[in-house]
Amino acid sequence: MIFEVEELPMKEIGSFKQWLDIIASEPRLVVFVKTNHCSVCEGLYPQVAELEEDYPFPFYRVNAAQVPEMAGQLALFTAPVVLLFHEGKETARFARFVPMEQLKYRLDELLEWGEGHA
Repeated sequence: MIFEVEELPMKEIGSFKQWLDIIASEPRLVVFVKTNHCSVCEGLYPQVAELEEDYPFPFYRVNAAQVPEMAGQLALFTAPVVLLFHEGKETARFARFVPMEQLKYRLDELLEWGEGHA
């Protein structure tokens, strides 16, 4: 059986400029940060990507090795990292080992905050 990562829904961030455009235009979003040769990243990615269908805000992924400016600006020192943003500000950060129940709780918070501003 061949696992096809391309079928998973997250959009790819390919440059720091693209990231700046995204953070300026999206009121709420999730970013999954991976790096090269990271087995924990590969294992966690499908679990996080699957959550996207349950939330009305976009999920993005970025390879920190390919966009090092983003890693520097966000103080990313490990991978994987899952970041949640609301109105341009980081509201939650999960690094390395991500407890899925805690991530879902914070995603639900982000959802509620957005509904309060609608």
